[in-house]
Amino acid sequence: MKTDSIVIIPTYNEKENIESIIRAVFGLEKAFDVLIIDDGSPDGTAAIVKGLQAEFAERLHIVERTGKQGLGTAYICGFRWSVEHGYDFVFEMDADFSHNPNDLPRLYAACVEGGADVAIGSRYCNGVNVVNWPLGRVLMSYYASMYVRFVTGMKVRDTTAGFKCYRREVLETIELDKIHFKGYAFQIEMKFTAYKCGFRLVEVPIVFVNRVLGTSKMNSSIFGEALFGVLKLKWWSFFRKYLQKKVG
Repeated sequence: MKTDSIVIIPTYNEKENIESIIRAVFGLEKAFDVLIIDDGSPDGTAAIVKGLQAEFAERLHIVERTGKQGLGTAYICGFRWSVEHGYDFVFEMDADFSHNPNDLPRLYAACVEGGADVAIGSRYCNGVNVVNWPLGRVLMSYYASMYVRFVTGMKVRDTTAGFKCYRREVLETIELDKIHFKGYAFQIEMKFTAYKCGFRLVEVPIVFVNRVLGTSKMNSSIFGEALFGVLKLKWWSFFRKYLQKKVG
């Protein structure tokens, strides 16, 4: 039976984590469906997911794409699929347990009970809550978020966060074909666009734990994209007319 909520998990070579993360989501008291967007993982990630579909009929879905096409395009593919299939709440989450599945109900509650249009799992709204990251990476991420906040004017402390819940209306209002970035800056662009469309962004404190299994996809060039990309976002915003949140 379909639920009102779906968790999108993009994957590339996540065979060590994928079954465990799927079972963790389905083990929650609050029911969530799961959509895996796999970019042709050569390690057999998609085969593991398809093997689990018989056990989780109508709750576990997969879209297979050819080759690595970027995080942003994976999520946009998932957003379109989720809206087409009538989900009211659409989540972003990593496959590697850096985002704790137990926090999914808290993001859901921020939207359903707290009135958020976008609930953000935030590492920085209550101090710095990051585990097992090198200090240099923590500082880079933290000050990158400060920089983005300064340039964009968003009152969001964790501007690069990738653990989020969207109300369907947000994804229907944002013109997804106008989202430019495919990498790390995608997370900033989605928040900034939702902000410019008049939606309410709320941060929910989480503890972010660096992956234990598998290989990180993060590198310094990704942070560079985010730093320069935010200047482009601000410049483009002077010339773009954003669709606005419906009132009432």
